[in-house]
Amino acid sequence: MDREPGRAGPDTDAAGEGTDPVAVLDVLGVGFGPSNLALALAVQEHNERSPASGRVAAAFVEQQAAFGWHRGMLLEGATMQVSFLKDLVTMRDPTSPRSFLNYLQGQGRLADFINTKTMFPSRVEFHDYLEWCAADVRHLVSYGTRAVAVHPVPGPDGTVEELDVVLRDAQGDTASTRVVRTRNLVLATGLVPWLPPGVQRGDRVWHNSELLFRLADLTLAAPRSRRYVVIGAGQSAAEATAHLHDREDAAEVHSVFSRYGYSPADDTSFANRIFDPEAVDHFYAAPGEVKQMLMDYHANTNYSVVDPELIQDLYARAYQEQVAGRQRLHVHGASRIAGVREPATEGADIEVEVEFLPTGRTHTITTDVVVYATGYRPIDPSGMLGDVGAWCRRADDGELLVERDYRLHAVHPLRAGVYLQGPTEHTHGISSTLLSTTAVRAEEILDSVLGHRRPVPEVEHDEAGEPATVGPGRGDPGVITS
Repeated sequence: MDREPGRAGPDTDAAGEGTDPVAVLDVLGVGFGPSNLALALAVQEHNERSPASGRVAAAFVEQQAAFGWHRGMLLEGATMQVSFLKDLVTMRDPTSPRSFLNYLQGQGRLADFINTKTMFPSRVEFHDYLEWCAADVRHLVSYGTRAVAVHPVPGPDGTVEELDVVLRDAQGDTASTRVVRTRNLVLATGLVPWLPPGVQRGDRVWHNSELLFRLADLTLAAPRSRRYVVIGAGQSAAEATAHLHDREDAAEVHSVFSRYGYSPADDTSFANRIFDPEAVDHFYAAPGEVKQMLMDYHANTNYSVVDPELIQDLYARAYQEQVAGRQRLHVHGASRIAGVREPATEGADIEVEVEFLPTGRTHTITTDVVVYATGYRPIDPSGMLGDVGAWCRRADDGELLVERDYRLHAVHPLRAGVYLQGPTEHTHGISSTLLSTTAVRAEEILDSVLGHRRPVPEVEHDEAGEPATVGPGRGDPGVITS
């Protein structure tokens, strides 16, 4: 059986579950959002400068029919919260031809973008950049394909250095199954929308991730005035509130959240160091209580916070309507949803019971649509890993143990690599699900796959035996005191 590196690709695998693959991959990536896209670009650039014998055989699968990243929230005027320099490649290799700046040059907009005097492109433009990158590595990706199971491939001595991954390809109304064999599996399955317990999506109860799609359906319906309720205190909730308030059909928009007011995101320079690549070294080496302290201190850089400019904009809108005597935007701070009663009759009002927390008093808002901007949760990969997951160690709290190079900590007999991109906040810090370290993380995973595993930062200990300082890692990360 041919198992030479560089001889496999997404179209060279045997079809049909239970058949032997004709070749073995070095890397199979599951999910093709920005994280695995960045890895695909790193692989592509490595292969472009390597002889045939040193190239990496890689393939990626994505269950969507085409590349897409939060398409339901590509709102007009919404901007990125991360600098364009933290694109998919620049922090790994500033000379890469797949940078955002090179994309702008190719589109004929480089000078025009510079004249905007901003570090933060629109979300629509950055998504176009991501699609531009995805098109460049299209030959590595199978769209409309899901990974449904992972099986170990024991060697003669019982060790498992390869994995068989069962893939299901959707083709119209039919589906076919095939098996791909790989030495390393990189899981980047993203986050799933989260709704409070008991809440079910429906025609008029949405998660904000589907906002634009749902609004497009409303546009096709008969024109009418509509009332909207948005639940949530973060950036997405505030953006959804502003977007709905701008609609011609919006008779009223109610924003409901448990904070007294929207909290501003901490985007100051020192706080933003929490998103630096060196901060991953610091966080990984820190004891558990320091990890929790850092997460608590800097949650306001990312979670349930809003850009100050958007907060001011929403406040100005509400105030001007108060002056004019016609209130369309209503902000219900220090409040929670006590109940949502959907009508038995189609098209009748939804009743949302809102409790004002300081007094406990409730009132009812009648509305046409409820939008939950309540965030996302990571996907536990255990269900797909099956028996392989039993060889991946977990901490006492049930979280998967992850090495510094994002490889799951495995025990005998598993020697094949299983890597996580995304759900590693507990080990690698707050940037794990964000774009900030995506390019560098791709490089670290590729280095690990190539056998150039980056050493874990050296940790000095104090007299009590507790970690006290972090020694040189990437760029001498400095000191953490316990």
